[in-house]
Amino acid sequence: MDKTVNARRLRRDQTLAEKTMWALVRNRRLGGFRFLRQLPIDRYFADFVCEAGKLVVELDGASHEGREDYDERRTETLELFGYVVLRFPNERVLSDPGGIGDEILTVLQSGRR
Repeated sequence: MDKTVNARRLRRDQTLAEKTMWALVRNRRLGGFRFLRQLPIDRYFADFVCEAGKLVVELDGASHEGREDYDERRTETLELFGYVVLRFPNERVLSDPGGIGDEILTVLQSGRR
């Protein structure tokens, strides 16, 4: 499948946690940093990407259970492209979006790259 078509499908079929995260970061709402959703990087689609901060935010739901090795390889690949990768469980995004936003903003403002 074409990467653009797949990225559009992933953006259209968001989980509740992804919708919550997108509401938090869209339109430069988080410290003025611009985020993109479902950005193709190498063979993966990163959930949320801030190019200026070289940050990838990945949300892990039930589909990630038992796939720790896959997620580790994915993180390693994204780091090879120069990104810092933050992972959050869906439950935490839904229960504490403000705390998640604070953590992301701290990383972006610290310039940890």
